[in-house]
Amino acid sequence: MRKTYNERIRELREDHDYTQAYIAKILHCSIYTYQRYEYGTQLLTIDKLILLTELYHVSAYYILGLTNHTAPSK
Repeated sequence: MRKTYNERIRELREDHDYTQAYIAKILHCSIYTYQRYEYGTQLLTIDKLILLTELYHVSAYYILGLTNHTAPSK
């Protein structure tokens, strides 16, 4: 079964031992907005998706659940 983007961003955050507050600061949004991303009640915008790919050094395809390969394409 394919993972959803909200599952992926939660797992990435937890794997890096980051708090929701820290990620919200990186994304320039409120913690409430970030929590909604993780809960899947609000969709990620493209600019937030790009920031997350840069922070975690993974591809957008990985975050979106389209691949299980974390590495961005060269």
